[in-house]
Amino acid sequence: MSAVNDTKFNSAVLLFTGIPGQEDVHLWISIPFCLIYVISILGNSVILFIIKTDPTLHEPMYILLSMLAVTDLGLLISTIPSTLAVFLFNSREISLDACFAQLFFIHSFSFTESSILLLMAFDRFVAIHNPLRYASILTPSRIAKMGLVFVLRGVAVIFPLPFLLKRYRYCRISVLSHCYCINQEVMKAACSEISVSSIYGLFVTVSTVGLDSLLIFLSYVMILKTVLSIASHVERLRALSTCVSHLCAVLLFYVPVLGLSVIHRFAKNSSPLLLILIGYVYLVVPPLMNPIVYSMKSKHLRARIIRVFVK
Repeated sequence: MSAVNDTKFNSAVLLFTGIPGQEDVHLWISIPFCLIYVISILGNSVILFIIKTDPTLHEPMYILLSMLAVTDLGLLISTIPSTLAVFLFNSREISLDACFAQLFFIHSFSFTESSILLLMAFDRFVAIHNPLRYASILTPSRIAKMGLVFVLRGVAVIFPLPFLLKRYRYCRISVLSHCYCINQEVMKAACSEISVSSIYGLFVTVSTVGLDSLLIFLSYVMILKTVLSIASHVERLRALSTCVSHLCAVLLFYVPVLGLSVIHRFAKNSSPLLLILIGYVYLVVPPLMNPIVYSMKSKHLRARIIRVFVK
């Protein structure tokens, strides 16, 4: 019996899903995906180049923005191969080990992005609450240390998951709901008791994304309290306007990621198409929109980008 199980594990494959019922037009669907990926990679790369080469942008807000761009690029690189393989070449098969590796990188970058959004909320709070000490509190070295801690947290909490999943027995062929591997989907493909991984996965989500979103909410409560204490109506609007870009980034990230997690765990009878669409929004939209939103809202950054392309 053990030999049979080992054979099942070693020969098991996972199959990605594009958009069910639209297989005949997958090649056409790949065109907007390719455009989105190109624009996202170009946008985030330009942000990194501008911030690195312009000393006037070596400020806390822009350093954090460059960290956000790096995590967005990481998410794109983690998902581009499998997504385009499905839509361009109808190559749906992935081995278990490759799936575990992709799962590790996707979740690591996602949790790191959540942490960076939390740091950016703290940055906005310090800038509004204590502007005179802003530069002394959020020094580049301090930001780098906090960023490193959060990166290590993201890697550390997700590191056990691939090993937990590798312990399970898998059916010969299992179909996933997306063009990439995530923990909730891979667990469903197992032909074993998955309660340990399910409980640990829920703990990881709550202790990272859940905790970060709560702290971001509390940060904005304190920001709002500080803004309301400002006597000048013009100064209030000016202070709040500095938070618009970050609020957009928070909504773009947390709404789909929390929605996807809730649907996977608690709404098992929901529409498969809804699950697939939210999955694409979760990994494609934030890397596309973050550079656009920050470029539009930051006059300093927008001027530098225009100067580069005008030259």
